[in-house]
Amino acid sequence: MPRIALILSGCGVQDGSEIHEAVLCILALQKAGADVVFCAPDMEFTSVNHLTGKPGEKRNVLVESARIARGNIKDIAKVSAKDLDGAVLPGGFGAAKNLCTFAVDGPGCKVNEPTAKLLRDLHAAGKPIGAACIAPALIAKIFGGEAHPELTIGDDPGTAKALEAMGAKHKIATAAQAVVDRKNRIVTTPAYMCAKDAAEAWPGIEAMVNDVLGLVSR
Repeated sequence: MPRIALILSGCGVQDGSEIHEAVLCILALQKAGADVVFCAPDMEFTSVNHLTGKPGEKRNVLVESARIARGNIKDIAKVSAKDLDGAVLPGGFGAAKNLCTFAVDGPGCKVNEPTAKLLRDLHAAGKPIGAACIAPALIAKIFGGEAHPELTIGDDPGTAKALEAMGAKHKIATAAQAVVDRKNRIVTTPAYMCAKDAAEAWPGIEAMVNDVLGLVSR
């Protein structure tokens, strides 16, 4: 049974993991027989009131992510690549605010170091990484300078240009598709960057997860 890290960034589209995408990733992984290892960085962030859209109080990414994981979650700094077969990242603004600062700083963003370390270690070991929605921006920042991965965030030209500015190669895709970079063992799908609802996001997320599992060394 492959052990796949699901890297979360909070709980809610405006300030954490997009909940629909996270649940669809869980469903696809478990449906395919994977053991899901939930993890998130232990760090503070400013929450967003999802009813009003206004900034809220300070919260903790790991604590909020535990809502999605039903409490069964680890600090990402304590998760080792040697104990995993791969990783999957759902989108949501948390991926671009908490796991990195792409939402604020664009191509000049910084990456949460424990998250970057786990992903670098997985990549160095030839273990696959999947990312949905805006999470490929994080992948572009970490690996764009040397690996130049082929990624997708859908068809938004501004975001695609920003990924390419970080060294990635962008490929246009629909919500139903996943883009597989076999050389770098990275798989991405647009999800809610293109999808209007969970039903539209599901085929691409399922394809992304299945392609990640197909790249797991057995």
